[in-house]
Amino acid sequence: MKKLPVGRQNFAEIINENLLYVDKTQQVYELIREGKLYFLARPRRFGKSLRSFDIILLI
Repeated sequence: MKKLPVGRQNFAEIINENLLYVDKTQQVYELIREGKLYFLARPRRFGKSLRSFDIILLI
């Protein structure tokens, strides 16, 4: 079983050390494509680097 990348923020480090990584890009794309309004909650101080502008670039 792969270990969780607790405290790791470097993608290359996560991959090189064979830590758990779950890619949700396809799910985000499908949410955007459906064109509905969604409330996406997140834990405090988690995922702040993903801005709405970044999501628009996926379209």
